[in-house]
Amino acid sequence: MTSRTIPALTGRHRLWVVAVTAVVAVVVAIITVPREADAHGATMVPGSRTWLCYQDGLRDNGQIIPYNPACQAAVASGGQQPLYDWYGVLRSDAAGRTSGFIPDGEICGAGTTKYAAYNAARTDWPTTHLTSGATIQWRHSNWAHHPGRFDLYVTKNGWNPNAPLKWSDLEKFNTVTNPPQSGPPGGLNYYYWDAQLPSGKSGRHIIFVHWIRSDSNENFYSCSDVVFDGGNGQVTGVGPNQTQPPVTPTVTSSPTVTPTVTPTVTGGPSSCRATVTATSTWGNGFQGKVTITNTGTTPLNNWYVQWMMPSGVTISQSWGGTHMQSGPSAMIHAAQWNSSLAPNASAEAGFLATGSSAPTFTDITCG
Repeated sequence: MTSRTIPALTGRHRLWVVAVTAVVAVVVAIITVPREADAHGATMVPGSRTWLCYQDGLRDNGQIIPYNPACQAAVASGGQQPLYDWYGVLRSDAAGRTSGFIPDGEICGAGTTKYAAYNAARTDWPTTHLTSGATIQWRHSNWAHHPGRFDLYVTKNGWNPNAPLKWSDLEKFNTVTNPPQSGPPGGLNYYYWDAQLPSGKSGRHIIFVHWIRSDSNENFYSCSDVVFDGGNGQVTGVGPNQTQPPVTPTVTSSPTVTPTVTPTVTGGPSSCRATVTATSTWGNGFQGKVTITNTGTTPLNNWYVQWMMPSGVTISQSWGGTHMQSGPSAMIHAAQWNSSLAPNASAEAGFLATGSSAPTFTDITCG
């Protein structure tokens, strides 16, 4: 059997992960009620619909304007925000559930309104070309780290790619638990493992990856469009030339154009409350504070707080947690030493940022 390693696409803007020392704090600002967050991972190889549409559409000015017709239709229906949050196809109340929890026809969007456009049954999604029976290196974003299990499924022979995807169309072919990571959480780092693709496959299929956290009920769902044609991981349907594998995009600085953001509830509520405040400001910068409280009755493990910031704001340092930023979307994830919150307990983290002396924070979420 031939072992094949599939190359990952490189992102067009840099995601920072830094944890540093503290600075003194003062007063003020903004408190919001939490909803379920948009985090923490999606399949990068073979690329999921949201990951490859994000790659297809992201322009140098930070806007998402897809070339791919399926991605265009998804953005026209659901806006740009789901692709800025390409890693967020999740349900916080899933607890390992599949059939009977997420309806048929809504599997790729995890039964959410936010990602509903990515359920569309069409054959022009960005596509990864593979060889049936080959062993490849799988990659799944570790935007935030959680222990758990990855279940891999593929559509059965005879599946109709022009019909809505049903649970009965899928068959499991592999499972991996707690695979290694290429680097720390955030940015373009990922979990990785080698697994054999199913034998006896040809033509177009969907590979479905279900990531089941072992430290909470939160689960993640990814659909990757593939064609078994003897390929070695080439991706088509991304970029201006839709029929040829794309040139590896250039990594540039974080975009400074803020998309229109429509806050959206996906899945059930999180058992937490979070605030993000500006505690001091100066010239073109500020110091921020993130506070999270466990409002549930069980420990909250590997907590995070995510929020939206104004155009041009860039976080440069953080403490009390690890920060991550993708365009206008930012997140603080628990440090190892304070990763578990008992019921009614709170944790704080701080950060320094440039680009605004009067920042506002919106769409604050936690989990």
